[in-house]
Amino acid sequence: MKMKLILSTAVLFFVGGHLVEAQKTKRDTIPQDTKIDEIVVVAYGSQKRETMVGSNTEVKAKQFADRPITSIGQALDGASAGVKVSTGTGQPGSSPSIQIRGIGSYGITTNPLYVVDGTIYTGSLAAINPNDIASFNILKDAASTSLYGSAAANGVVLITTKSGRKGKDAFNFSMSTGAVGRSIPEYDRINVYQYYPLIWEAIRNGRFASNPGLGLADANNYASIVLVTGNAQYGPGVLKTNVFNVDPHQLVINGVLNPDAKLKYTDLDWQKPLMNTGFRQNYELNYSGGSNTTTYFSSVGYTNETGYLIKSDFERFTARLKVDSQVKSWLKLGTSISGVSSNGNNSVEGVDNNSAYINPYRWTRTMGPIYSPYAHDPNTFATLYDSAGNIVYDPGSARGADAAAGRNVIQETLLNKDLSKNYYIISRAYAEIKVDPYLTLSTNVGYDIRNNRRSTYGNKIIGDAAPGGSAEKYSFTEQTFTWNQLLNYKRKFNDHNFEFLLGHESYKFMYEYLYGYKKGQIVDDNDELINFVTPATLTSRTDNYRKEGVFSRLNYDYKSKYLLSGSIRWDGSSRFAKDVRWDSFWSVGAGWRLKGEEFLSNSNLISELKLRGSYGEVGNDRTDSYYMYKSTYTLGYNNAQEPGILFGFLADPTITWEANKQTDVGIDFGFLNNRITGSVEYYNRVTEDLIFPVPLPVSAGVPDNTISRNVGTMYNRGFEFSINADVIKTQNFTWNINANASTLKNQVTELTDGITEIINGTKKVSVGHSIYDYWLRQWYGVDPADGSPLFLVADAFANTTAADIRTVNGQKVTTNFNKAKYDYSGTAIPDLFGSFGTAITYKQWSLSAMFTYQLGGKTYDSNYAALMSAYSQGGALSTDILDRWTTPGQITDVPALNSSTYTSSNAGNSSRWLVSSDFITFRQATLSYSFAPETLSQLGVSGLRILVSGENLWSKTARKGLEPAQAANGTASNRYTPARVVTIGFNVSF
Repeated sequence: MKMKLILSTAVLFFVGGHLVEAQKTKRDTIPQDTKIDEIVVVAYGSQKRETMVGSNTEVKAKQFADRPITSIGQALDGASAGVKVSTGTGQPGSSPSIQIRGIGSYGITTNPLYVVDGTIYTGSLAAINPNDIASFNILKDAASTSLYGSAAANGVVLITTKSGRKGKDAFNFSMSTGAVGRSIPEYDRINVYQYYPLIWEAIRNGRFASNPGLGLADANNYASIVLVTGNAQYGPGVLKTNVFNVDPHQLVINGVLNPDAKLKYTDLDWQKPLMNTGFRQNYELNYSGGSNTTTYFSSVGYTNETGYLIKSDFERFTARLKVDSQVKSWLKLGTSISGVSSNGNNSVEGVDNNSAYINPYRWTRTMGPIYSPYAHDPNTFATLYDSAGNIVYDPGSARGADAAAGRNVIQETLLNKDLSKNYYIISRAYAEIKVDPYLTLSTNVGYDIRNNRRSTYGNKIIGDAAPGGSAEKYSFTEQTFTWNQLLNYKRKFNDHNFEFLLGHESYKFMYEYLYGYKKGQIVDDNDELINFVTPATLTSRTDNYRKEGVFSRLNYDYKSKYLLSGSIRWDGSSRFAKDVRWDSFWSVGAGWRLKGEEFLSNSNLISELKLRGSYGEVGNDRTDSYYMYKSTYTLGYNNAQEPGILFGFLADPTITWEANKQTDVGIDFGFLNNRITGSVEYYNRVTEDLIFPVPLPVSAGVPDNTISRNVGTMYNRGFEFSINADVIKTQNFTWNINANASTLKNQVTELTDGITEIINGTKKVSVGHSIYDYWLRQWYGVDPADGSPLFLVADAFANTTAADIRTVNGQKVTTNFNKAKYDYSGTAIPDLFGSFGTAITYKQWSLSAMFTYQLGGKTYDSNYAALMSAYSQGGALSTDILDRWTTPGQITDVPALNSSTYTSSNAGNSSRWLVSSDFITFRQATLSYSFAPETLSQLGVSGLRILVSGENLWSKTARKGLEPAQAANGTASNRYTPARVVTIGFNVSF
């Protein structure tokens, strides 16, 4: 065979504003007449990449194998254009939230469908060991996803697990260990010395504003008296605790902290006892190999990670076996089974318990700097210990109204318990029958089962369960069964290539739930239900979900140059009534591979060029209820021995699928023997029959005063860009750069059934706006004359003459937040988001790094708002409060501290609390060294590599403490912020 040596020419690349000359190299020696087709995993099969007309991003194991990640969901961040990741929490074992090409729905799930080895997977991503994964593919357009029909509206992620290879057996062992810490720093807050004078100032200003006739001296004296303890004349004190050794009435005089004041104790830090450095360790062992007819892969893995928050951890054991065998020339069989056991201590879920007293992230952030979590002797001020030598915690009886009086989040975190145990079986089996050289019959079966057991304990000393104590037991079992049968006919007629697929798929899901709750603990150190007296709740339920689908696909290409594809699927879902249960989903696609044309076939510059486009429709039936078409009643509302039920859910029997219609146009390119590759795409994704909770009048007597109906239409559209370049490629040194970028525009275009708007929290849904557009009180600023908070006045009050309406700089404004104008105030959706990275190798050294970024969009920072109170009664304050208004004529954006007007200054749902969502994050990096094979061969070792790897290493945001990637809708909550993980480890192969 004739071999050709291809010499790359010197080419200039423009990278990051610098000219970099590519090296001449002799390594690009793939002959032009020897072509290796790249095969890519697609829906229900595989396909040559050059003949694909859909949008399909493939990520191979080597791109995430060395990263200290627990869930494959973490590897999706930055992996592809169009994929928006809301980072997971710092809870070990947590997974992020994923959106592909925008917001697929309003009222139901926007998560993609996951498919593992050919069958649907609905379990936790944390149950899949990332080291058992060979690759994953992200399917984004209708041409790629439509064969999954009603489950594919939000995109599809195909996960392919590792298999054995024919030839010599291979044995691999890897381990890593490292530290876990906090990646998002805390907001800057004022200290104990600054705190008392600021609260004094708020009290003084409020007193003077309410009683100006009494004079400033009276206001000063009043503030000094009520600051801490109060008296019989002026009433109770505000802060209730004095940590300085001076008379509380003399603690602040005329706004200045008493110069003689010395701290009685210094243990005022609420974060240090709860947050420290966690530990991560991971061990992997796999054995693989095979003969000419049978291959096998087996693995065991162990992961143990403790979070930086105490009593949060995750431990996982995995074991897996996969066997593939060519039993006969016409018959191939395969099976795999994974067993997983995981357990851990769960931290408080901050999003669901944002303001709860048990939320450690909220109360360690917002606790005033004057309170100690520990009890002290009132005379000596020494920390108190009980008879067993245990520290005594402060019960909170001497704290202000904003400082969780009567609670102690540190003590409650230590005493309460929340433990989970999960057991998984993930099994797959397949058979392929080669009927003739063109026709293959195959079947795939998947059976997954998950059993979750969760136990919680509420202590009887302090908190919600005191004084009796409580215990809860949750248990649920999920079972999924998927069975498909496929007929694949593949034929070539001269230069014409056809592939026809016909299939049927059954999907079954069953959920069994049991819950028990009892109160009144009998003996200590026993959390079992038998140790509690009073049954409070005992309930159970079983849910069933079924889906059937019949589908077909036809692919055609001429010389791999002109490409056509079409698919259709009919799905029936048990979530909907029989009359609307079935629907069809389809796609058509076409492509023109210009590289196959004569005018480009011999081009040394252009190595790949393809135009492609597709249009199709997929659906979404993943609603919150499995019985959307049935009105239901809720049992368990009994009165003694008399049974009782309540109306639980009003259904619309005509409710049906959300339909997602998508247009996709793209160009794929490669230059210089694919030294530079990339793509540019445009998509327009229209979701019709959106399921919205339609408001009903209270008089209707309907639960939640809503009914779910198909009432809306919206679109998501945008551009996606990706590029990958081997800038330098020599025998000893390579340098690769890659980047992707995405835009997104979301807009509601139709609301029916008499609905004009739906207001939900900080958002308002209406035609012409995004579902993530903010609807807020319009903050105007601070009146330089008196420091009052100002809002644009609502039209209904603009022509009134009330005292709280004024004109500032020609603008009608109000100091009363109840009269503020509401209006749209920007959006949570960024203008641009994506990632960029690099990989460098020099001899045996290699370095890889990735950054993720976002430009545009806004975050509603309610966490910051909680630290900016104009009259904090024991709560922490941001250092930005030091910029408050104090002097007439002063220009500032922080209102005066004032106990009489603070409700307007602190008002929520205000555009004041919006902040830029721009960020850049050093997402991950890995540095490794591989020992030379000739050195290792003497030891019987085929490979040895040592490495250092890190996740969430650094980030830059508009404000210290801000976490803009927390949620796609732009809201912030007091949650367990993501962890920084840095590990060191090694891989050895035999």
